[in-house]
Amino acid sequence: MADLPEFPGFSLSGRRALVTGAGRGIGLGCATALANAGANVILAARSEDEIRSAASAIAAAGGKAGHLRLDVTNIEATAAAIADAGPFDILVNNAGTNRPKPLWDVTLEDYDAVLDLNLKSAFFVAKAVAEGLMKAGKPGSLIHMSSQMGQVGGAKRSLYCASKWAIEGMSKAMALDLAPYGIRSNTVAPTFVETPMTKPFFEDEAFKSATLKKIKLGRLGTVSDLMGAVLLLASPAGEMMTGTTITVDGGWTAD
Repeated sequence: MADLPEFPGFSLSGRRALVTGAGRGIGLGCATALANAGANVILAARSEDEIRSAASAIAAAGGKAGHLRLDVTNIEATAAAIADAGPFDILVNNAGTNRPKPLWDVTLEDYDAVLDLNLKSAFFVAKAVAEGLMKAGKPGSLIHMSSQMGQVGGAKRSLYCASKWAIEGMSKAMALDLAPYGIRSNTVAPTFVETPMTKPFFEDEAFKSATLKKIKLGRLGTVSDLMGAVLLLASPAGEMMTGTTITVDGGWTAD
């Protein structure tokens, strides 16, 4: 009789996870997925009411969840809070923003708002989590929320594309630095997903129609579409994956 390979599984029992931007939308979906797999999830965001409510909902559904108020743009305070609350086996580096404008309308304030949150804050959150793991001598998984716009360009998306292309390069370089410590770094790159942040965009029927023409599967993404990718990268089943991207774009980047 053949010897069957052992499936490593998706269980996250006994692991601790930190999810930034976790009060709603993609972040809340990621936190829910990790909690469903058995992780003890800490939801972080600036709005304490949102993350407290979200953590309570996860706990009411049988998961383990707590909350941590963080303004990730405050680099020093965030690093101190992560050091105090960690170490975290899993990070979902999700906090982000967008200011869609044509290049000629972009201001310095726009640039700072998008790049400071999407890139600078993400970098230093990942650094703080990685340092906690290294100090504890533990392996771990850093999952950065990127975008299909980290692989292509888009009209009125110069700042957003800049931040997400940078996240892709950052993740690959972090993967090389952290591999000797058993810490993995990967990205998830969604297409347009209906969330509270993106909902106003789709009230423009011309924009929505143009978007759907590029998504080959013919629909917008949902938060649920991303949960499996995040779980794979967090779990034992993904332990040979580092420095790569799971693109969840309905075929947008295929051509």
